[in-house]
Amino acid sequence: MRKVLVTGAGGFIGHHLVKDLVRRGHEVIAVDRKLPEFEKSAASRFVLQDLRETTAEWESLFLGVDDVYALAADMGGMGFISRNHADIMRDNTRIDINTLEAARKAKVGRLLYTSSACVYPEHLQEAEAAIPLAETMAYPAKPQDGYGWEKLYAEQLCHYYRLEHGVDTRIVRFHNIYGPLGAWQGGREKAPAALCRKVAEACLKGRDSIQIWGDGRQTRSFCFIDDCIQGLARILESGYTEPLNLGRDEMVSINELARLIFEVAGAELRIEHIEGPQGVRGRNSDNKRLAEVTGFTPSISLRQGIAATYGWIEAQVRAGI
Repeated sequence: MRKVLVTGAGGFIGHHLVKDLVRRGHEVIAVDRKLPEFEKSAASRFVLQDLRETTAEWESLFLGVDDVYALAADMGGMGFISRNHADIMRDNTRIDINTLEAARKAKVGRLLYTSSACVYPEHLQEAEAAIPLAETMAYPAKPQDGYGWEKLYAEQLCHYYRLEHGVDTRIVRFHNIYGPLGAWQGGREKAPAALCRKVAEACLKGRDSIQIWGDGRQTRSFCFIDDCIQGLARILESGYTEPLNLGRDEMVSINELARLIFEVAGAELRIEHIEGPQGVRGRNSDNKRLAEVTGFTPSISLRQGIAATYGWIEAQVRAGI
């Protein structure tokens, strides 16, 4: 049994991670400024703390900790991050510095930092038939937005804290993680959750169409939460200190994703394209290095993951009507 601290434990990925760590027999301290929204945390201790600020209690949480999973971040879907560059960069920089400093002072065993595919240059993501993004492609740097710039900065911060302060860091770049128990409304939800909600609302309210931002031909790959959690454990244990992608390489257009959700829901709906933020034109994950380093490749198909996600979101929509 290890003593593990998870920041951002009130969020989607953090909540699932805490459950898995507890299931595997670890003692888990969960930290966030909010509790999980959809079910009680499995952590042995949940501390409500705004990670943008430092306190003596906050730093004391790191004492005797073997592993830190640094997931805390101000983030959301494309609609949110496209309007809040300054706040995101300011708040996330403060969170990341405070976390690394506390880990350094307490001499924690290992720290896994969660970065994002948003660090990759925009010019590599201008076509729908996007090339898979390998870890070495992050430089020369030209990330998509403020969120991407901050994540790239924090990766370098981890690098120097490892070299100069002995913090044993890992870095993972998430590629569109989705699944049940995540944000599905309010503006912070990602595309799979937003589309599942729109389809469920259309079905339950007798509508014949849903709206999609842009022409829907923009492409992405989506990784189900169970694969993500398994990947995090493999990456932490790998001893590999450079960034690693964690995502699926099953690329689909947003139109194709919507039609898959139609099939899962048993619905015949039209797609209405409207103006709205779309992000990069195409993005896909290159998982070669992940497989070489960890022996693991995400394997849950998009259809399997969407079936589980839609069922959960449909129940949330139904309960709110």
